[in-house]
Amino acid sequence: MTADDSGATPRDVDTGDDAVPGAPDGGSAGDPARGGDAPAEGSAPAGGDPARTAPEGAPAAREADDENTIAIRLEQLILGADRRYTPFQAARGAGVSMDLAARFWRAMGFADIGQVKALTEADVLALRRLAGLVEAGLLSEAMAIQVARSTGQTTARLADWQIDSFLEGLTEPQDSGLTRTEITYPLVELLLPELEEFLVYVWRRQLAAATGRVVRAQDDAEMVDRRLAVGFADLVGFTRLTRRLEEEELGELVEAFETTCSDLVAAHGGRLIKTLGDEVLFSADDAGVAAEIGLRLIETMTNDETMPELRVGIAFGTVTTRMGDVFGTTVNLASRLTSIAPKDTVLVDEAFAEELGRIGEAPVSEAEAAAAEKAAEEGTGSPPPPYRFALQPMWQRPVRGLGVVEPWLLSRRD
Repeated sequence: MTADDSGATPRDVDTGDDAVPGAPDGGSAGDPARGGDAPAEGSAPAGGDPARTAPEGAPAAREADDENTIAIRLEQLILGADRRYTPFQAARGAGVSMDLAARFWRAMGFADIGQVKALTEADVLALRRLAGLVEAGLLSEAMAIQVARSTGQTTARLADWQIDSFLEGLTEPQDSGLTRTEITYPLVELLLPELEEFLVYVWRRQLAAATGRVVRAQDDAEMVDRRLAVGFADLVGFTRLTRRLEEEELGELVEAFETTCSDLVAAHGGRLIKTLGDEVLFSADDAGVAAEIGLRLIETMTNDETMPELRVGIAFGTVTTRMGDVFGTTVNLASRLTSIAPKDTVLVDEAFAEELGRIGEAPVSEAEAAAAEKAAEEGTGSPPPPYRFALQPMWQRPVRGLGVVEPWLLSRRD
């Protein structure tokens, strides 16, 4: 089931007979049905590992041994347990079929490893919990696999970021003469409990916010297929930048862009769906919130000389949400609007313009708004609402896959 992420070869794993109760404790090697300890897929055959076949005391062998030892120690520290079970034994201990266990494990993002003893008590417990939810009727089997997949994808990205950015910066070689590898173990030992607590806290906060949004839906149908404002923000000329900037400079620019977008979207009540390097996807329940986010993004990037120009496209309509992502015609339309938007502008679709007018954030007609203002000044009519935004109809044009659309240019009202 799981890949040996530590980098250690199967021969570095304790292959003792600590089987899950009820699991077979024997069997021919390589026979999954009998729980044999076959090498992982892609592992070197016996005698084929240079680090193992080098003469005793050779530098390559010693270096490989040291790296594997540290990797396994780090794995044990992070997982809090030793490797004890093969995938077959873990599935048997959790009371699930090998097929279902493998499907859960792949959904979490881990590769197949044959029947190497690389799993822990925590792996058995996780399988047992997922299977228990299915047996209790709380989740269907398909939903349980979706839970495993969404959790695996989200946490995989988080773990990669923490290792690539966070830990890398904190493990710069010190004056003590210790190597980066030697510094990593005590650092992880100190940070692990704090990061774990913080992760649970943020997850609970996000879960509470998401639950609140769902229960405020107008009806049961909107709990799945909801009407949202969806926007894309895209850096102009990013492809040319990739050829001109050094890798480190490009990475810093992308990080600054994603950080700025994330902060602005969150601060004004939207939700950042995902980042795609030179592009971000966000959503908001309210069209006025989405309009404010779009204009703020343009204004902020325009005032930053280190950033390229930006363009934003926003559409409003029914959206299907799955695993934290959004899908549907509304999302596709927002993407198309972004691709045709002039630099440093926000283009919206007709439905978004109508929604802004409905909630009183922008006039349906500038001519009618001007007439209302004039009447109010002359004392012959009521003043119009304090509109925040202005809308200007643009040219109609065909958009691939969506027919003819009429974009509207969004701006702040003077």
